[in-house]
Amino acid sequence: MAYDVVVVGGGPAGLAAAIRLKQLSPETAVCLIEKGSEIGAHILSGAVMDPRAIAELFPDWKEKDAPLSVPVSEDRFLFLTDKKSFKTPNFLLPACFQNHGNYVISLGNVARWLGQQAEALGVEIFPGFAAAEVLYDEKGSVKGVATGDMGVNRKGEHTDAFQPGIELHAKYTFFAEGCRGNLGKQLEAKFDLRKGSDPQVYGIGLKELWDVKPEQHQPGLVVHTAGWPLGSDTYGGSFLYHAENNQVAVGFVVGLGYTNPYLSPYEEFQRYKTHPAIRGFLEGGKRVAYGARAITAGGLQSLPELVFPGGCLIGDDAGFLNASRIKGSHCAIKSGMLAAEAAHAALGAGRSSDALVAYPEAFRQSWLFDELYRARNFKPWMSKGLYTGSLMVGIDQIVFGGKAPWTLHHDHADNETLKEKTEAEPIAYPKPDGVISFDRLTNVSFSSTNHGEDQPTHLTLKDDAVPVSVNLERYAGPEQRYCPAGVYEFIDVDSNPKLQINAQNCVHCKTCDIKDPTQNIVWVTPEGGGGPNYPNM
Repeated sequence: MAYDVVVVGGGPAGLAAAIRLKQLSPETAVCLIEKGSEIGAHILSGAVMDPRAIAELFPDWKEKDAPLSVPVSEDRFLFLTDKKSFKTPNFLLPACFQNHGNYVISLGNVARWLGQQAEALGVEIFPGFAAAEVLYDEKGSVKGVATGDMGVNRKGEHTDAFQPGIELHAKYTFFAEGCRGNLGKQLEAKFDLRKGSDPQVYGIGLKELWDVKPEQHQPGLVVHTAGWPLGSDTYGGSFLYHAENNQVAVGFVVGLGYTNPYLSPYEEFQRYKTHPAIRGFLEGGKRVAYGARAITAGGLQSLPELVFPGGCLIGDDAGFLNASRIKGSHCAIKSGMLAAEAAHAALGAGRSSDALVAYPEAFRQSWLFDELYRARNFKPWMSKGLYTGSLMVGIDQIVFGGKAPWTLHHDHADNETLKEKTEAEPIAYPKPDGVISFDRLTNVSFSSTNHGEDQPTHLTLKDDAVPVSVNLERYAGPEQRYCPAGVYEFIDVDSNPKLQINAQNCVHCKTCDIKDPTQNIVWVTPEGGGGPNYPNM
């Protein structure tokens, strides 16, 4: 099937790109494929949204009933100790932590709304189809993607449900797979897109959605915390957002550059909720959904080259997230729009399969570049520890307005930072109480995750011996702790340890692909339609 533009991924970046192409030229043939069972099924974010980009895409977004209906009413930033909390006066908060004019949203519902707008404009959307392979022409330019075969069992045999993959050809292909995109990772290697860039660094974000008592609900309240339960040397923090309908989104982010192999981001999240300053919001309520997703946090200095012959990277596939604001959706939308405008001009000039150089040029002239430039030193400073980092971020943002005459850099990829187990202190986590804190597998059931049990595993190992001989022996098997879904566990087989992979549990967060110390775990695209099905997340 041939199109002018094929978009891989139905998140805010991909949908914004498809919409903008159709706004500029209704006759442009645009196809968008999404590996989730529906648009929004795999979307997970905090989220507080800056409406700047969506207002550029749809100036009449309010009249079109975009699901941005809860304006932020109050900001609170707390530093936590194990028993107490200390509120930072708002006049001391840098602008990046202030949310006046923003909205508490479900990004999944925003994506569903964007999908409706895209279809109304004539974009062909195919959910449940996962892009499994990049296609190249005889000159080496990207000419599209192939979707994965469906109905193949674990032995590689065709079942009665077999459907062959489809080749989707395009003059330009946009890759909008989200953080640590499988095909984006391949493209970075093939075209050496990371040459001259810092290593990309990541966090893992874990989130629960709660129905809370009306008397504990304050629509638009935004609470962020730093400090406990993490040590001062570990980057991370929490969010608690009061949405509509007596719902609260509560979550925790841990930077994946942490050093202690015994640390479990999931257990840190559960422990955080028991703090007196947080527990009161949740008591008497009911958890209704759970999920997890890695996020890119490297910022401007970790962006790869955005274009290559025949295509481009947009959204979090490239790394457009402002870590200082804990926001990426407006960045994703803007990047998709900029790429679409470059492709529209190229198609109008009769071009195809070349590099859309106008896209990175337009990015460098945009408000998005200016915003990421001002935020560029946030993550490097915070990686130096909570106290030093907080002081220096305050100076960077308040004194210099984000325009200090220096740029800090990321020295290591996240998989390079773990200490060996003999150098680290084990962490004793409390047993979940089943009321405020929960065990991992029980929570995974609230993500509505499903994969065909007999399909080929999408969590692959380069070397089957490495998990025991290296990861378990040297690092105490960190994969059984950094995975938020209980996918990895070491079991005894004839008195010998063996790694068991429970791929059925995978919520597609990509943490294993990022944090595995030897990069032996490779996440590949599973059969389309599998994975989580997030409601209101």
